Amino acid sequence: MIRLLYAGTLGLLCLSASAAWAEDAAPPADEIEALKAAVADLRRQVHQQRQEYETEIAGLKEQIQALQKANAAAGGSGEADESELAALRRLAKEKAQEAAEEMKKKEKGFQAGWLSLQDLNPEISVAGDMVGRYQHQKDNRRRSDFDFRVLDLHIESYLDPYSKFKAAIPVTEDWAKLGEAYMTRFGVTEGVNLTFGKFRQQFGVVNRWHKHALDQVDFPLALRKIFGEGGLNQTGVSADVALPPLGGGSQKLTLQVTEGDNDRLFGGNTHGTPSVLVHYKNFRDLSKDTYFEVGATGLFGWNDDWQVRTGGGIDHVYDTQSTRVYGLDWTVRWEPTGRMRYRNVEWRSELYLLDRDLVAPDGSGEDSLTAWGAYSYVQSKVSRKVDLGIRADYFQPDSKSYAVAGTDVIPLAYDASSPYRWQVGPYLTYHQSPFVKYRLEYNHVDGRGMEAPEDVGMLQIIFVAGPHKHDRY
Repeated sequence: MIRLLYAGTLGLLCLSASAAWAEDAAPPADEIEALKAAVADLRRQVHQQRQEYETEIAGLKEQIQALQKANAAAGGSGEADESELAALRRLAKEKAQEAAEEMKKKEKGFQAGWLSLQDLNPEISVAGDMVGRYQHQKDNRRRSDFDFRVLDLHIESYLDPYSKFKAAIPVTEDWAKLGEAYMTRFGVTEGVNLTFGKFRQQFGVVNRWHKHALDQVDFPLALRKIFGEGGLNQTGVSADVALPPLGGGSQKLTLQVTEGDNDRLFGGNTHGTPSVLVHYKNFRDLSKDTYFEVGATGLFGWNDDWQVRTGGGIDHVYDTQSTRVYGLDWTVRWEPTGRMRYRNVEWRSELYLLDRDLVAPDGSGEDSLTAWGAYSYVQSKVSRKVDLGIRADYFQPDSKSYAVAGTDVIPLAYDASSPYRWQVGPYLTYHQSPFVKYRLEYNHVDGRGMEAPEDVGMLQIIFVAGPHKHDRY
């Protein structure tokens, strides 16, 4: 190729020179010299390029020979690598085909109803709650005990893409009963969920929680006096409605219609008249580290059977009277962003007000009684595993002359003048793990016109086996 280029270049130069001479038979001497110099320079450039090409070709030949020798020394490993790659590709293809066939089998099984029994099994957890007490109270000879307070069986399962079932069955040393059992239907309409069954009602905040998930050993004093030791837990239907945002905060409305069977409030409801609960909640972020939640609750129910003492014993008077309980709750929580697992401060409070119409048990006719109470506690996470807190409780029942032993108005009313009871209790909670925690709590209880003052020290041990850990509800 280089030779052809060289010859072609010379030919072009000769033709150019011949053409120039044909036009002018006697060219000037300086032009001839310039033409000779150009031809000499062109020859030099062509010779230099030829040497460079020959050097590059020699280098390529040496590389080809080296590769051939390396391939011969490997003994055909290239073919082996290629065959191994082919085997891997074949294995991957087989696995993909197996996965596709398994998916087809599952789809076929679902359509045909051949569901795996394992897929049908609900999630089951067990929560144990043990409390050891040492107490001092006047005229009470018993000073200490250790009680396995409850063993809670928690069952959960999604029934289908739209519904979920939850149940809680508390078991003690003496009895077992149905604590909660309800099904929730999500998305009935946009922002509306329905719940059917037996459930702890949404009166305030902590009434909805189970005892083993409380921040203290027991429910607040006012809640226990108004609703009973176990709180408000009835059977019916609940509708949770997500309201449009208001002023930068989210809103939620809960409406519950349940059977009025709470012994403390509706013990004389022989008609089976339903009770109605309405709860409103507003939640908003005050900053990136702090949120504020406020709620208001109203509970309405009726009683129609009253026991009235007469000279000949106890008579039943049938007269429908209403019972109303109002509540207000608020929570402020600070959790520093990025440190929420190690530091936080929470302040929660609730206020309860009871207004109840009744037929007086002493035969004096229709009457009404009012009682109110509140609690407030501050709790702080001082490390990843330790919480410190203190709670203050207050309850003031009504003062009625007919509130004597044997009447169902106690503890909502007492025959003392301006009775009240208060309690203060610091506590420390140690979280050994997400499944085990220990709590030390001391309560000092005092007051007037009710039970005798007392001091109680408690050690609570809580464990959970299963996937739900310490679910509040």
